[in-house]
Amino acid sequence: MNNQTLVNRDLAVLWHPCSQMKDHEQLPLIPIRSGRGVWLEDFDGNRYLDAISSWWVNLFGHANPVINQAVKAQLDQLEHVILGGFTHQAAVELAEQLVEITPPGLNKCFYADNGSSAIEISLKMSFHYWRNLGQTQKTKFITLENSYHGETLGALAVGNVALYKETYGPLLMDVISVASPDCYNREAGESWEDYSIRRFADMEQALARHADTVCAVIVEPLVQCAGSMRMYDPVYLKLLREACDKYGVHLIADEIAVGFGRTGTLFACEQADISPDFMCLSKGLTGGYLPLSAVLTTDTVYQAFYDEYQHLTAFLHSHSYTGNALGCRAALATIGIFQTQDVLGNNRRLAAAMSSVSERFKQHPHVAEVRQTGMILAIELVKNRQTREAYPWQQRRGLKVYQYALSKGVLLRPLGNVIYFMPPYVIAEQEIELMAEVAWHGILLATQD
Repeated sequence: MNNQTLVNRDLAVLWHPCSQMKDHEQLPLIPIRSGRGVWLEDFDGNRYLDAISSWWVNLFGHANPVINQAVKAQLDQLEHVILGGFTHQAAVELAEQLVEITPPGLNKCFYADNGSSAIEISLKMSFHYWRNLGQTQKTKFITLENSYHGETLGALAVGNVALYKETYGPLLMDVISVASPDCYNREAGESWEDYSIRRFADMEQALARHADTVCAVIVEPLVQCAGSMRMYDPVYLKLLREACDKYGVHLIADEIAVGFGRTGTLFACEQADISPDFMCLSKGLTGGYLPLSAVLTTDTVYQAFYDEYQHLTAFLHSHSYTGNALGCRAALATIGIFQTQDVLGNNRRLAAAMSSVSERFKQHPHVAEVRQTGMILAIELVKNRQTREAYPWQQRRGLKVYQYALSKGVLLRPLGNVIYFMPPYVIAEQEIELMAEVAWHGILLATQD
C-alpha cells in the first residue's frame, strides 16, 4: 500500500467532513498508516506532528500504552450492552469518576456518543425540566454571538458561526443571541477582565427582558474554539452564574473542547469557581480514542423527572451506543493518567514554552493578536495590523499555512485566517519549537502580497 493507492480508493467512495471535496483535485489527502505520541505517519513514510490533537480530541498521544491496554482488556470482557434496563462496570465507574472530578453539585451523568448529542441532551433536558415543573412558557435559549456548539439541528441553532449555520437557517429554532465577551474586540489598554465585565451588560439586559421564556443560557467557557479561538476572562462566567440564579434560568457549560486540562485547569469553569446546571463533555473525554460524551447535571434536575411512569415525565432520549463499554474504559484510563501524573503542572510548563516561542509573532506586520488560554494558543492574521482589516476570506490565507506546514511535517488546520496550536499534552519542548518555526515560515509565505 502507498499513499496514492489509498487516496484513489478514498476519493471513489468517501465524503469527508468539513470539506469542499473539489479541493482535493489540487490538495492531496494525507492517508495515515499509524500514529505514536504526537506523530502521525503516512504510507510513504512521511511523518506529521499533530499540532491540533486531531480536532482537539487527543490528550496523551496516539497509541498511548495505558489507554491501549485498558481498551484491550475491556474488549476481552464486554464490548457493548444496551444501557436501557442494563448496566455494566465501566459505565458505573466512569460516572462515579466524572461526578467526583467535575464542579460540585453535578451528581448525575447521562451518556451519549458525540459532542453535538451532548448539547442536544442538555437543551432538551433543560426545556423538559421546566415543562415538568409546569413552566411551559420557557422555550427559548440564550447564546453568545460567535459561539459554536455542534452541527446537529439543535446544537446548530444555539451556535452563531454563520459559515456552519446560515445555510440551515430555515430548519432551526429561534434563539436569543447576545454580544460575545470576545476580548479581541476590547479597546486599546482595556484588560480582558474589564472588557468581559463591560460586555456582560448585554447578557444581563437579555436575561432581565426574557427570563420568563428562557430555559437556559449556553456558553463555551473561556474559549470560543470554532469561532476563531476567541477568548474571554473567567469573570464573565462568575457574573453569568449569579445572573442565571437571579433570573431563574439554567446555565449550560459546553466544555466539549475546553475540558480536561485545555485551559489550564481540569475544567474551564473552575477558573470562575462556578458550577453550571449542565456540563457537556466529549472530545478529550476518551483521550481521542472512541466516540463518547456525557452530560453532567444536578440532583434538582434529576428529581424533576423522577416520578411514576404514567405521569409521562421521564426523559426518553436514547442512543444505541449509550455508555459504550470500550469508550467508558478509554475514558477511565484517560482520567487515570490525570490522577497518577501531574498533567496540569506539566501543561503549565508546556503552555509557557508555547508562549515563549510565539513571542515573535506579535511583531509580524500581518498578525493582529497572539492570544492564549492554557494549552490553546491562537495567531490572528489580518491584512492591516493597524486597522485590523481582515483578509478577504476568499483568499484562503490560512489554507496556504496548512499546505506549507504539511510539506514540513506539521499538521496545522487553521480556522480561516487564525493559526492555532492545540497539541497533545505529551508534546516535547523541541517539538513545540518545530511547530512554531514551521508556523512562522508558513505565515511569512501566506502573507506575501
